[in-house]
Amino acid sequence: MDGANVRESSERRLSTLVRHLSDHYSSSSSVSCPASQSESSPGGIFTAAMAGFGGGSVFASVAQAPEDPILGVTVAYNKDPSPNKVNLGVGAYRTEEGKPLVLNVVRKAEQMLVNDPSRVKEYLPITGLADFNKLSAKLIFGSDSPAIQENRVATVQCLSGTGSLRVGGEFLARHYHERSIYIPVPTWGNHPKVFTLAGLTAKSYRYYDPATRGLDMQGLIEDLGGAPNGSIVLLHACAHNPTGVDPTAQQWEQIRQLIRSKNLLPFFDSAYQGFASGNLDKDALSVRMFVADGGELLMAQSYAKNMGLYGERVGALSIVCRSADVAKKVESQLKLVIRPMYSNPPIHGASIVATILKNPEMYHEWTLELKAMADRIITMRQELFNALQTRGTPGEWSHIIKQIGMFTFTGLNKEQVAFMTREYHIYMTSDGRISMAGLRSSTVPQLADAIHAAVTTM
Repeated sequence: MDGANVRESSERRLSTLVRHLSDHYSSSSSVSCPASQSESSPGGIFTAAMAGFGGGSVFASVAQAPEDPILGVTVAYNKDPSPNKVNLGVGAYRTEEGKPLVLNVVRKAEQMLVNDPSRVKEYLPITGLADFNKLSAKLIFGSDSPAIQENRVATVQCLSGTGSLRVGGEFLARHYHERSIYIPVPTWGNHPKVFTLAGLTAKSYRYYDPATRGLDMQGLIEDLGGAPNGSIVLLHACAHNPTGVDPTAQQWEQIRQLIRSKNLLPFFDSAYQGFASGNLDKDALSVRMFVADGGELLMAQSYAKNMGLYGERVGALSIVCRSADVAKKVESQLKLVIRPMYSNPPIHGASIVATILKNPEMYHEWTLELKAMADRIITMRQELFNALQTRGTPGEWSHIIKQIGMFTFTGLNKEQVAFMTREYHIYMTSDGRISMAGLRSSTVPQLADAIHAAVTTM
């Protein structure tokens, strides 16, 4: 049946239905209302229904949305037919061969789960997998954390880091007296969107100094010092995205003292624990400093990077409270945020994490694989720095080896980035951020050539 006949048949069925409804409407209604004048009448229903058949779509006025600035890099990369193209945009780890990596310990955990005949696919509670929540809190806060020992932590499983941030944002919008959240400049592009849609007002504080390609500590202190008492402050726990610039331990202590003196509420985003330095405890230092003083905070965790569980969407939100009684109430309200949002989280990814974290041998194997990933990224930093030095590329490039984590903020401008994409098929975000995890020894020369050409010709 061709399109015209399908439409004619559909219209005939609709006409029959409307006549039936019209007869019923006329016999049961004591109010006379011309069908043409009432959209709620059968005739009005017919008119509205037919609009989607004979005319255009009811969604015809919907505008085409722009590509996500980060994920759009991959879209452009995939369209490029060049065999020499290099994708340094999206933050996902790649092997030296340029392939995605599934950790051996993750495969082992999955196999254990598959071989367990007692496992079922029932719904998890609203708060998620209990073992996962307990182990996640211990991983970030430390097993000897007073907050955990005193039951002052409310932890819920969420949809990776993004979901954890969103749930935390909505909880704060409902139950916290301040609605402003101060976000570093720059930050991950999704942060302002997540918190704004959660009902908070996104404001900013200085973080990165383009002149030094390092931390703008003075600007940070001035801006947070000027924030209203009680404001929320977003902090990257380690491996700041996109700059790779982290405060020193001494600077973190200065930041902590300022935040506590103004009763600001810290909201940590931890996407790279263990992935930055290769040491899980070292990468949690900033968070544990804030927990040790007995104050309250929020913590969003993700296992996308450090366990390579990108597509499993595994994360946790923890809220450290003043007392166990408050933590219990907070958890009850987190349930009310989660239930209408996605009801309850998925079971598979959380089960993988819990299996690894509670098994000493598997946990040790994970730390070795995690350090291997971190070390490869550190090696790529050194190789790129050496290649630029060898070429005599103008400028100061030591920030490449001083920065930490998955990303390097190169300092390249939009025009230079566009030049590198056009002439060298190097794909990266327009702000000059490159994913060191996507770089390989074999592609370092190509990237170094591209950077050298960009800064000498643009």
